[in-house]
Amino acid sequence: MTKTVVSGAAGRMGRCIITLIQESKNLELNGAIESRSCKRLGDDIGEIIGIGKSGVPLTSSIDAALEGADVLIDFSHAESSLDILRAAAGRGIACVVGTTGFSREETEKIQALAEKVPCVFAPNMSVGVNLLFKLLKDVSTVLGNDYDVEIVEAHHRMKKDAPSGTALKMAQVVADTLGRNLEDVGVYGRKGLIGERSGKEIGIQTVRGGDIVGEHTVMFCGLGERVEITHRASSRDTFARGALKAAAWVVSQDPGLYTMQNVLGIV
Repeated sequence: MTKTVVSGAAGRMGRCIITLIQESKNLELNGAIESRSCKRLGDDIGEIIGIGKSGVPLTSSIDAALEGADVLIDFSHAESSLDILRAAAGRGIACVVGTTGFSREETEKIQALAEKVPCVFAPNMSVGVNLLFKLLKDVSTVLGNDYDVEIVEAHHRMKKDAPSGTALKMAQVVADTLGRNLEDVGVYGRKGLIGERSGKEIGIQTVRGGDIVGEHTVMFCGLGERVEITHRASSRDTFARGALKAAAWVVSQDPGLYTMQNVLGIV
């Protein structure tokens, strides 16, 4: 059994992941990490999330949770994630990182940590979304610069970062395929007399409301037609199952930075 630690254990994704770990034949819950501000520290994580006693207490002690672990699954917050990842890398523990909202500098630090341990770093662990990333390359290659590209993403009202990491990844895939620098051509929302749309820009629009799990649409808008590719998640279980698939895969890999497309074999 692969001994697994979940950081962000009491959050939405953490709860889903732990529930599925308890049902898994290959993974075993070894530790559950939360921030020091969590009011349920010390309580059994299984009882907290309503699946019965697990024998694993919720803790803010990174070292205690990582003791004896094989893999870390991180769905915490960008501001705390790096400390947890450093501790895991220092112990030679493989990592799966689903946290989003990292700055460029923080992303570079994760890349450096991956030189020590195998690490799957993906903004979205859904099989469907990662297939979509591959499709976007194909569509962008065929349609080229003749079609305007707009991305619209929608998530629940509690999501803290915008645009979503998935939307940014989609934009990056399109920009790379078309030979554009996303920092130069990305447009994040529009208002007022903005003038005509430039041919190179990639629009990324954000919607927040209610309990939307996650929706992403990429529009290729041409003259006389529009091609749309949409992914809608109806349950967080789809992301959790992808994270577990990544955890089972990454423990047998060499040190390095991997994506979900590596995990799924669709690179």
